[in-house]
Order: sequence, then C-alpha cells, then structure tokens
Amino acid sequence: MSELQLRRRILGIDLGQARIGVAVSDELGLLAHPVETIPANNNAAQRIAELVREKNAERVVVGLPRHMNGSVGESAIDALAFAKKLQAMLPCEVVTWDERLTTTAANRALRDSGRRTRDSRHVVDQVAAQMILQGYLDKLQASRLPDIP
Repeated sequence: MSELQLRRRILGIDLGQARIGVAVSDELGLLAHPVETIPANNNAAQRIAELVREKNAERVVVGLPRHMNGSVGESAIDALAFAKKLQAMLPCEVVTWDERLTTTAANRALRDSGRRTRDSRHVVDQVAAQMILQGYLDKLQASRLPDIP
C-alpha cells in the first residue's frame, strides 16, 4: 500500500459582483472546505494573497462562469481579468475552472439543508467556491488514477 502524499493546498474562488467565496483543499488534495466570504472590492485580491500565504497554497482555482452553451459572457470576462490580476501578484499558479450553475447548486444545497436563502447569503459564495474546487480536485484525482483494463 502506498503512502498518501501530502501536498500544498489549493484555493478555490467563486467571484461575484458583491462577494467572493473562498474554499481550500485539504493537504491530500481530496476534499474542499469553505473558508470565508470576502467583499468584492479593491482589497479582495490582497486578501486572497494573504490566504495563499496563510494556507500555504500552491495554486488558486478561479471559477469561470460560462454560459450553458460554453460561450464566454461578461461575468466570465470579469473572472478572467481577476485571474490575470491574481496571477500578476501571487507566487503560485492561477487557473480557471468551468463553474456553470455552481451558485444555483449551492443555493439548492443550503435550502435542502434547512437554511433559508436569505439567511445563507453570507455562506452561499463559500459553498459555491467549495463546489468549484471540489470539481477541480475530482478531475485531478481522476487524471492520476491508472487505467483499468
């Protein structure tokens, strides 16, 4: 049985017009956990840089909100610009990840858990970031598995 390899963590970002949700992976790169919600203002990138240092992150995954047909709209252009800004100021890799419908899924998950949508505004962005990051982590894990004949 091989040893589990510890890695540096990965941050997941759900960029919104008012708020930015942040999630972080565990050191095994298997599970994403919500961290915090940051106001989407001029200090947001700096706070993410602080979180990269605090969490010892090797990568930041920014959700890319494509349209259902795969095209890039205004929100996706904003996400790409934010990712570019982060890449210029961070010592780690910044990548984008398709995040179609994650905020809708996060709202549904919170509602299904008994939370009212109005009461969950402060955590829905974190849950969306967690979903974005978990999708990314799952894809990484799948790409590391050997093919089974």
